[in-house]
Amino acid sequence: MDKDNLTLQLADKFKSAGVGMTYGQPVEVDGQTIVPVAFASYGFGAGEGEGEVTASNHGSGEGGGGGGCAIPLGAYVKGPEGLRFEPNLVSLLAVSIPFVWVLGKALSGIIRALKK
Repeated sequence: MDKDNLTLQLADKFKSAGVGMTYGQPVEVDGQTIVPVAFASYGFGAGEGEGEVTASNHGSGEGGGGGGCAIPLGAYVKGPEGLRFEPNLVSLLAVSIPFVWVLGKALSGIIRALKK
């Protein structure tokens, strides 16, 4: 693979991945259409450099890597009663933990300040 075109080749492969990774394929279950929804994030990086030639290295280096994650948020459900969003409660709880901690710290600081 030509290293000069690596970034362009990766961009071509992932330019439309955002929507496909965020909304899953619709599935029919018991007369209802379910569309899964997730928060998706990914990234890539690459590097190249030159340095002093020693016995343990050749004086230049190249590298790259990437990663991603997806958090299931819930699903859109379309049935006889209409369209509704059903959240994934486990993800909602996991995402809310930092906010609850910050709120608790802020409230404890306010209570301490009021006691003085």
